[in-house]
Amino acid sequence: MNRKFNLLIKRIFDIVVAGVLLIILSPLMLVIYLLLKKESSAPAVYISQRVGSNYHIFDLYKFRSMIPDADKQMDLLKDLNMYSSDKISQKMQKKASSQGSEGGESLKENQEKVILYQDDKVVDESDYLIEKATKEGAAFKKIGNDPRITKLGAFIRNTSIDELPQLWNVLKGDMSIVGNRPLPLYEAEKLTTDFASKRFLAPAGLTGLWQVTKRGKGDMTEEERIALDVKYAEEFSFWFDIKIMLMTIPALFQSENV
Repeated sequence: MNRKFNLLIKRIFDIVVAGVLLIILSPLMLVIYLLLKKESSAPAVYISQRVGSNYHIFDLYKFRSMIPDADKQMDLLKDLNMYSSDKISQKMQKKASSQGSEGGESLKENQEKVILYQDDKVVDESDYLIEKATKEGAAFKKIGNDPRITKLGAFIRNTSIDELPQLWNVLKGDMSIVGNRPLPLYEAEKLTTDFASKRFLAPAGLTGLWQVTKRGKGDMTEEERIALDVKYAEEFSFWFDIKIMLMTIPALFQSENV
């Protein structure tokens, strides 16, 4: 099937599924809304600008899971970012330890490296990734043990109930049931390479390839995440979406750590 036909089938599927789910889940959504209003006088539905397919900017809806004005505290929580350069460095060191030889020889002498060629030098890929993250800062942000999350917010985030209002985004055509995560503006503007920008060729989605393959694995680098996004953008189809949806069900029962 060609891409245009895939998009047409995908859109019809999205409208039907989102409409049915909104009807079925409306009682649960009403209960969550009332509990959030009881917990705080702040709006129960959080609205945030996100970047979707072909850099389309839209208002994304989520049930509020954080304290009011949580966005203003982001700069104070940089050390907790799971995609920071320190986290990438720790993963590289962990990987190096697991690949060390029993004879005690150094990793550099035994490890099969991926070599990158730059204008004036040759570098190891792992060294390049750490240097890149240190200079530019992580494009993706995911705060571990985020103190801004409320008690009810922790529950609805871990069960993905906080994302149910995005079914309205699906009906509007901003998103799809399956796709790449719609990025906040500050994350999208850092993805400037030709390879990374390919992720925006796919629709934004409620669930996606990296969510079901990496959920619960907090040591994922942003390069791995981008690669999964690009893979979906290049290969998405109706049957691929069905496969991801089926994989989403068991993934929901894993702790969210990606």
